[in-house]
Amino acid sequence: MTSISIWLAAFRLRTLPLSLSSILMGSFLAQSQQKLDINIFLLAILTTIFLQILSNLANDYGDFVNGADTDKREGEARMVISGKIKLLQMKNAIIIFSFLSFFSGLSLLLIAVKTWEIFWFFLGLGLLCIIAAITYTVGKRPYGYMGLGDIAVFLFFGIVGVGGTYYLHTQSIDLKILLPASACGFLATGVLNLNNMRDINTDILAGKKTIPTRLGRENANIYHIFLLIMSVLCMVLYVFFVYQQWSQWLFLLILPLIYKNISVVLRTKINKDLDPYLKQLALTSLLLVILFGLSNFILF
Repeated sequence: MTSISIWLAAFRLRTLPLSLSSILMGSFLAQSQQKLDINIFLLAILTTIFLQILSNLANDYGDFVNGADTDKREGEARMVISGKIKLLQMKNAIIIFSFLSFFSGLSLLLIAVKTWEIFWFFLGLGLLCIIAAITYTVGKRPYGYMGLGDIAVFLFFGIVGVGGTYYLHTQSIDLKILLPASACGFLATGVLNLNNMRDINTDILAGKKTIPTRLGRENANIYHIFLLIMSVLCMVLYVFFVYQQWSQWLFLLILPLIYKNISVVLRTKINKDLDPYLKQLALTSLLLVILFGLSNFILF
């Protein structure tokens, strides 16, 4: 592999649909109010890409340092454990993407926020996002090793990502958007749960207390079904509250993909066979958002 391809593999670009989904959902919700700002949209996309890559690099680094990455890992190969990227190089990359995330987010706030009070609030929120991206697996007590990753993913990929983006576009708050924001959060948490079910054996050995290691595989299956069903129910409720025409139900076209994901999880006994369905569920989340956005443009 060339140096560029090694770093691209470390960036784990297949995870981007999840982070992009929250920005797109917030932007489409703003478009439904005819308040979409293209500059805010582009900078929000850039910032979330930097944050997602930062998180992926920190996970590669942290899981190696904490012993969760071994040669028995059943998912895609990580770069530090494989020796393709040195530990110091990965640490430097984490620092670089922390700064890229910060300055991209700062630029976003400077063009989007109208008052200093809101500016400082979002700046603090942005710094929290950077810290959360790193400390998921890095540090003496990474919260991902205590079973708190699911809560963080739900909040940052759902409530914060969607709600924050919506506010930056509209300068307003609408409690109804918590429903589509939660839908994105539930699907993102579903992807994390699949990841943790795939890695359950090595996580147990490393002492990583994820939801599947706490609940066991069978109960983790039930939890997974709950997450995916809740994502659909949240969208159904939102459309019920704002319904104007049939196109708003386009998102229901994802139901066969949701069913497929659930059925695969229930019948798969070999953990590594779950790996392709992380990408499938991430793309399902993105498709839901795109269909929702398409219904907005048809409507308006």
